[in-house]
Amino acid sequence: MVHGVRYKLPFRRRREGKTDFRKRLRLLRSKKPRLVARMHTNSVVAQIIEYKPEGDKTLINTTAMELKRYGWTGHNGGAPAAYLTGYLCGTKAKHKKIEEAVLDTGLHTPVIGSNIFAVLKGAVDAGMKIPHSPEAFPKDARFMKANAKEVKQKIAAGIIQAAKKGEKVNGTKKKL
Repeated sequence: MVHGVRYKLPFRRRREGKTDFRKRLRLLRSKKPRLVARMHTNSVVAQIIEYKPEGDKTLINTTAMELKRYGWTGHNGGAPAAYLTGYLCGTKAKHKKIEEAVLDTGLHTPVIGSNIFAVLKGAVDAGMKIPHSPEAFPKDARFMKANAKEVKQKIAAGIIQAAKKGEKVNGTKKKL
C-alpha cells in the first residue's frame, strides 16, 4: 500500500505563471533594490522595490502617465515614454539617496533593444548604477523623438525645484 502524495503541486504564483522563483532568488541574493520594469500596451511602469521578509516594499513608483505633468504629449506605451519613465524613476531614486539597483524584467524575455532596456537606459542616464551591457540599449534615434529632450530637461528641473520647495517627491519631503 502506498502512503503519501505522488505529485507535488507547484506554488500558486508559479502555477498562474506570475513568478519565476529561481530568477527572483538570484535577484534577491544581490541584496540591492530592484528596478522593476513592466510594459503594458498603453503604459510603462518603473518601480524601485526593496526586499523585506514580511513582504517587498515599493520605494519609488513611476508610470508613463506622470509624464504629462512635464509636457509629454506622445504615446505612453512606446520607447520614448519608456526612456522618460526610466529617467523619471532614476531621478526620483537619486533624490531618495538610492544609488544602485538591479534590473528585474519579470517573466518578460529580455530582447536586445526592447522597451524594457529603454527604461534601463533612462535610469542609467539619470545617474543610477545598474549592471548592464550597453549593446542591450535601443538606438538613441529611436527614443529621442518628438519633445522627449524638452521633457527630459523639465523632469530634471521639476524634481529639483520640488525638492527645494519642500514638496513631496514621490511621497517623501526632501529639502536640498
